[in-house]
Amino acid sequence: MYKKLPKNRYNKTLSLLQKVLPAPATVLDLGVRNPFSEIMEENGYTVFNTNGEDLDLIPELVKNYKVDAVTSFEIFEHLLSPFSVLQAIECDKLITTVPLRLWFSTAYRSKNDMWDRHYHEFEDWQFDWLLEKTGWEIKETDKWTNPTNKIGIRPLLRTFTPRYYAVYAERKSEL
Repeated sequence: MYKKLPKNRYNKTLSLLQKVLPAPATVLDLGVRNPFSEIMEENGYTVFNTNGEDLDLIPELVKNYKVDAVTSFEIFEHLLSPFSVLQAIECDKLITTVPLRLWFSTAYRSKNDMWDRHYHEFEDWQFDWLLEKTGWEIKETDKWTNPTNKIGIRPLLRTFTPRYYAVYAERKSEL
């Protein structure tokens, strides 16, 4: 059905999800319904998605869902203030991926879609700090590359430079 799915990224993401949150489980997947929403459902998860609302303007929207975990796969880089959304999440588990900043490439910006742009591309320590400041304790992380089938210096660098950063975090308990 989907010919150009990022199989490596989806396999890595699904593997982490299954490890830290075995199915069956109910998740709020930030962002509109997408191919990975269907992959999660095919693997035993009940998935709710947000509907394209601007989470910068209404971060409290995430409070409308009673779920086992919130997932966010390549969403936080599109927000001006992921801090507000991360702080508003009320459930205890977060599984998320973000693109890492590449020193040899500028942040992604679609020329045709004004919403498909990255405001942030994180370094791992920056994203860790953001999570910690918003009340999350990082339990597990992973990184992976995103090689392409093109010829050139940048495609070569992509074969060994991590592009994606995955984090499983739990809400810090109040003492």
